[in-house]
Amino acid sequence: MKDVITVGVDGTPESLSAILWAAQEAQLRRARLRLLHAWVLLAPEPARHPPEEDDQNYWPHRMMEEARTAVRSRAPDLAVDEVLVPKDPLEALQEAAEQSDLLVLGSRDLGPVGRFALGELGLKLVVHTTSPTVLVRARKSAPTGGPDGEVMVGLSLHEPCEALLAFAFDSAARRGVTLRVVHGRHLPSYAYNRGGGVEPIAAEEAASDARQELAAALEPWREKHPDLRVDERVVMESPAPALLHSAADAGLLVVGRRHRLRLPARRIGHVVQAVVHHAPCPVAVVPHE
Repeated sequence: MKDVITVGVDGTPESLSAILWAAQEAQLRRARLRLLHAWVLLAPEPARHPPEEDDQNYWPHRMMEEARTAVRSRAPDLAVDEVLVPKDPLEALQEAAEQSDLLVLGSRDLGPVGRFALGELGLKLVVHTTSPTVLVRARKSAPTGGPDGEVMVGLSLHEPCEALLAFAFDSAARRGVTLRVVHGRHLPSYAYNRGGGVEPIAAEEAASDARQELAAALEPWREKHPDLRVDERVVMESPAPALLHSAADAGLLVVGRRHRLRLPARRIGHVVQAVVHHAPCPVAVVPHE
């Protein structure tokens, strides 16, 4: 554990939402909060701060001051570091992510169409960082679950997900909330009749098998967290819609991204793609082997 949470600062409303979320998370983890702004054209910082009218980094300093004020209003005793980096934002944030337990970024709400813009920078960071990344939206109204809603994790049963489950269980335990585990699965072909309809008995058998597999996968984690309430849900539909339909009142949605150290994926999978653009709550993307 590095006991550092880094959040990107760029002066936008979504960045402010990310800063406030990161401050709350740093309090829960008893970690330091690092406010980071990167721009290739940042001027060298003088030994003695000049008057504002002569400050070549006036706007970055103003952004940092606003971020610091927002954090102090919510968490006055939180340890905060302010970092201005004269580098490309992608390079600076990727380096910072490797030195942090968590990287937090803002993503833009597109309003009535009900989707969010992750942006090219956020997309590249999610794909290439080896640390969990949390994407926080700036919204006109808070989601039903609010910041203290249940933690929800989307779980595939076809590959190891130790890092994903560790993050989800720890997040729920820190907050003292229920962990909702959702497994989405297509109905098998034998559950459909010749006319294209669903055979109820076959569909229930498939769902029962999935529930047993999910329970078996979670049993070791229940033993590690005996006081944590776990709500197991099997949804017999495509994983992406299953997660989105279940996330309306969640406080945090956790999803996994397969990561290979030698051959990192150049794109996120369709499930992660769907939730980072459409989920109504903060989304944590956790890389795992």
